[in-house]
Order: sequence, then structure tokens, then C-alpha cells
Amino acid sequence: MSRAASFTAAGPADPVGSAGPAAPFWLRAALDRDLPHRFARSATAAEGAHLRTEEVPGWLDGRRAAHRFQVDRIPFAQLDGWSFQEGTGNLVHRSGRFFTVEGLRVTTTHGPHRQWHQPIINQTEIGILGILVKEFDGVPHLLMQAKMEPGNPNLLQLSPTVQATRSNYTKAHRGADVRYLDYFTDRSRGRVLADVLQSEHGSWFYRKSNRNMIVEALDEVPPHEDFCWLTLGQVAELLHRDNVINMDARTVLACAPFADAEGVAMHSDTELLSWFTSERTRHDVQAERIPLNQVPGWERGERSIDHEDGRYFSVVSVSVHAGNREVTGWTQPLFEPRGLGVTAFLTRRIGGVPHLLAHARVEGGFADTVELGPTVQCTPSNHEHLTARPPFLDAVLSADPSRIRYEALHSEEGGRFLNAESRYLFVEADETDAPLQAPPGYLWVTPLQLSRLVRHNHYLNVQARTLLSCLTSGAVRL
Repeated sequence: MSRAASFTAAGPADPVGSAGPAAPFWLRAALDRDLPHRFARSATAAEGAHLRTEEVPGWLDGRRAAHRFQVDRIPFAQLDGWSFQEGTGNLVHRSGRFFTVEGLRVTTTHGPHRQWHQPIINQTEIGILGILVKEFDGVPHLLMQAKMEPGNPNLLQLSPTVQATRSNYTKAHRGADVRYLDYFTDRSRGRVLADVLQSEHGSWFYRKSNRNMIVEALDEVPPHEDFCWLTLGQVAELLHRDNVINMDARTVLACAPFADAEGVAMHSDTELLSWFTSERTRHDVQAERIPLNQVPGWERGERSIDHEDGRYFSVVSVSVHAGNREVTGWTQPLFEPRGLGVTAFLTRRIGGVPHLLAHARVEGGFADTVELGPTVQCTPSNHEHLTARPPFLDAVLSADPSRIRYEALHSEEGGRFLNAESRYLFVEADETDAPLQAPPGYLWVTPLQLSRLVRHNHYLNVQARTLLSCLTSGAVRL
């Protein structure tokens, strides 16, 4: 019987549970239980088959020297193809593609700030962030790219195999093809290990999502001088270094299966989901796009759009030259934050099991009101003029060095943000710093529970995913 003929109107001819011969043909395990162990094997491999970890910084320096990279600030009048739209004042591209800078008015029923206005990036297209995997000597390796982004403090960092907006890979910019893209768009080229829509920065993007993918190659992968194969263990070591692994790589790494033998937690998965649903339903958030020239408290000059108090961030513009990008030269706007961010999970062992204190965060650009974020996520300098400090910030900033389990400086998305950096930390807490009876909006969860949630759309924000990538890679062991 042919495969097509074996179907009836209701489905396969042999129902689930049938002992008939067709059952093995149609059925397979719902979960690949070997996958977490394969990634764990990669995480314990301190060295790879192609490049030693100590050689990676030199390799990056070599790629940096091999191409011309230059970023210069320019006035808005020198933007090529960009202009402030008549009537709205929105900053738009003449093609109607890429993104726009508009205004946003946010009103919410909870929290210390019930309404605010700000510029926001509106980029409706969904990009692909993908890491290609292949085994060498029985160990999965990840294909990482040395990619220049204009907003990175050091310009060149390790990125996913593919990091492309739809405008990139449909060549709206008339540039070169995106290398290795077909592994993520043609299912015959690879086996999908992870595939999920995840949000970007909800404070600066309006409802922006990217497709986060991990794909295992089924055939030989042609080499290229700007790409290298690394084990997950090597990536974990590099996550301890400042500004080496870029944001897009970190969010994809967070989607890797987490090998955790502990199946117990302070709250069951059902309780966690119920609490999260309650948080989403109790927050009434209205986020309305408005013309950029109608955003109160923000002033436009020749070179930047700034808040009247000099806080938060500015909108600036740059001219870019990059020898190894699909397009080698362009101009664009960027958001430049004021001050260094602090992003941290407080951790405790509860009954011997590591837990993290997660925060149900409201950000104006989220598609669904609330996502889970770290315990602390803020720029302290933006709160110096306020009497009320963000909860748990002082516990992080005053932590004894012996209680800091992880600390590194990581830049945010360098394609849209200029010199946007945060200090990422895991900090051990006690009952005084962070009681087991968490305050409203916070809940103790295990890393495994976060790893389960990240398989689904829009549960964890991008900052929480950066910290989760440190756990899935083995960079941090709580």
C-alpha cells in the first residue's frame, strides 16, 4: 500500500495503539530524549575539533584585520535614503522597508510609572537567527560567524550562523546572498532541533520578533573564512569574556535543550503557568503608536533626538563601512542608551535545588503585555533622581564578590543599538535579600522550568534568555 493510500478520512489506517504493521512507520517518539545529552556532551567538550578556545580571540582579531570596518556619527541630514516624514516626523526609509522610528504612548494600571512616552523602533518583519550544528568526532559543534555590527563597542563579535532580517535575505538592499541561509529555509538540508519565535527588546522595539533556530546539517557544510566550528563548551568559556558572544547568538543558545536531572521545583509547572497567566491578565497595558513629533519630553536636534532630562537613550545616525557584509556601506539610525545597564538573576538553593527569582515584566513593546525577565533589569543612572529604587537592585549592587557566581559585560543588539551594554550577573541571595515568599510580580523558578518555557513564543524576554544561555551552555553551574 502506498503512503498516501494508507490514510482514511480520519487519519492513518492503523489507529494509535494498534499492533498493526503500519504503526512504526507513522509513529515516533514525541520527545528526542537523547538531544539534551548530545548538547551536554558538547558543553563538556572544552576544546573543539577545529579551533582551540585560546585561539578564538586571535582568530577574531584576524577577521577584524581582514576587512575594513568603520562607523562614523553623522547628522540626520547626511542619512542616505532616510528622512523625517512630513506631518508625523517619523524617521523612515524611502523604500518603505527595514524599520521606522516612531513615537509610543504607554499606559498601564500597575507599577510606579503609569504612563510614559518615547521613541520606538517599528520593524514588523521577522528575521532569522539560526545556528547550524554538525558532529565532529562524535561531539556536536556550532558554526559561529565573525560578524560586524555598527553598534557593537568592538564592532566584531561571534554571531549565529545566520543573522538576517527579511530585508536582508530577500535582498531588499540589493546585497549579496546570506551565506548558509538555505539550511534554515530548506528542510531537506537539515534537521530542526529548535525553532521558536522570540521577542527582542520590549523597551526599544514595538512588537518585534525573530525566528530562533538550531538546525543540524545533514550533509557536508562548505567552509568559509569568516565562520568557525566551536563546541558548546568553548562558547561557554567565551561567555565569560566581555563582548565576545553577541546578543543574537545568546538568544539562540538559550533555546538549546537543557540537561538537568532535577525534576523538582518549589512550584510545579502548572502553578508556574497559572501564575504567569495571572500576571498577564492583571496588567492592563495600552501601547499606542503616535507620530514621533508628538512625543512629549523629547527634542530633535541636528544630530540626535534626546530626552529633555538627558536620560534613557538618544536616537542618532551613523555611516557604516563593512567589508564582509552583504552590503559594504550604508547609513542608518541607531538608539544609544545613556549609562551601563545591570541585568541579574538572584539565585537560591531551595531544598538543594537551584532556583532563580524571575520577574513578570511589563515593557511597552511586548506583543503580549508581560514576559518573564531577570530579577533586576535596569540602568541605575536612570533612577538616581527617584526616591524609589527598583526592587532587589541594591542586593545586586552591594553583593559580596564571593556571592557573585557569574559576571560579564555583554552588548545588546548591535544592528539597532549603539554602545548598548549591560553587566550580566548571577548573584547568590539569602532570606534577607530575597525571601522565599516572593513579592507580587516575582516567582522562584528552576533553570529547567525556564528552559521548558523558552521552547514557546514570548515567555522569556531577551535579557532573561541571555542569562539562560549561560546555563544551557554550562558557563554557569549553580
